[in-house]
Amino acid sequence: MDESRIAGIGSTTYGKHEDASTRELLVEAASEAFDDADVSTDMIDAVYIGNFMGDITDDQGHMGALAADYLGMPRAASMRIESACASSGAAVYIARQAIAHGHSEAVLVAGVENMFATGIAKITDALANAADNEYENAVGLTFPAIYAMMMREYLRQTEATIDDLAAITVKNRANGVANPLSQFQTPIELDEVAEARPIAEPVNLLHACPITDGASAAVIVSDTFAKEHDLDASVSISGGGFASDTLALQDRQELHRTRAAEQAAAEAYAESGRSLDEIDVVEVHDCFTVAEALALESLGFYDRGEGWRGAAEGETHLDGSLPVNTSGGLISKGHPVGATGVGQLTEITKQLEGRHPNQVDGATVGVTHNVGGSGASAVVHVLEVVA
Repeated sequence: MDESRIAGIGSTTYGKHEDASTRELLVEAASEAFDDADVSTDMIDAVYIGNFMGDITDDQGHMGALAADYLGMPRAASMRIESACASSGAAVYIARQAIAHGHSEAVLVAGVENMFATGIAKITDALANAADNEYENAVGLTFPAIYAMMMREYLRQTEATIDDLAAITVKNRANGVANPLSQFQTPIELDEVAEARPIAEPVNLLHACPITDGASAAVIVSDTFAKEHDLDASVSISGGGFASDTLALQDRQELHRTRAAEQAAAEAYAESGRSLDEIDVVEVHDCFTVAEALALESLGFYDRGEGWRGAAEGETHLDGSLPVNTSGGLISKGHPVGATGVGQLTEITKQLEGRHPNQVDGATVGVTHNVGGSGASAVVHVLEVVA
């Protein structure tokens, strides 16, 4: 099977795009990825688009065909991939399988979401579609409330304090300062997090990521294609895992555990042959502060109940032993739901190519962790520098 190389990446800024439509955001990110890869659209076999709520926010489905059309390749095989907040992470996973099994040689993978224009009430309702409609939405649970239950249980079952989790916000907001793509580029102090407006106790506004507009894209090619076209594609996706859990939180054995991410990570590590001590930099799905702590445990970097120590004790800071969310993460960079998975991929690619604004010296292996909903789906990829 042929390995997958990342030939080029592109991204819009993340934040509020009042004057840009969803298709315009897609075209901007994809065009940058094509330029970065030095690949023309007629070389692309397939287009995979991660998008969660376009049929609600834009009254537009069939996003794969739309992207192929507006990028000038209407006859390329195209598909929209939906797995809630893990939509474009799942798109990367599927694209990689297509390359590995010889179905495609060059693929455009992108993710997009246009959230601000719809209004907060409609966006809240749209986001709730990632939960169980019968058993969660119908009784008034929103995602802040769902993650509040997870956070409450985490605080009850571990030695973590609310300030320990707030340290994740402080770290990620500090990382966002230097990232030109980040929605928030100002640092924040611990006391500001503590004093923020409550949303669903113990979650407050600064324990949560913002709604965001944006798109990210990557041109992924086979090793053979890269060599034949003399492409500069030094980053490989060497391992991937994709797993699911129960949709409703009530059906899980433990509220403060994300088993799908554990399984996805195990699959990705096994395929890549990489061990934890070889990983230099990580992008995780920090939709809420507790989600970053859970991610670090699911990925195996910390024992159960110990993930909070990463930010609180400085280990996951830029100058720590394992830098996490050097982009600023979802909390600072933003969370355009369908774009987040590919956005993480672009950030790790920049780290491994040595061109990240928060560069980790000597980084050669990185991991992305993209979660859908409250953990009902999870995608993990291992990326590494290859000759």
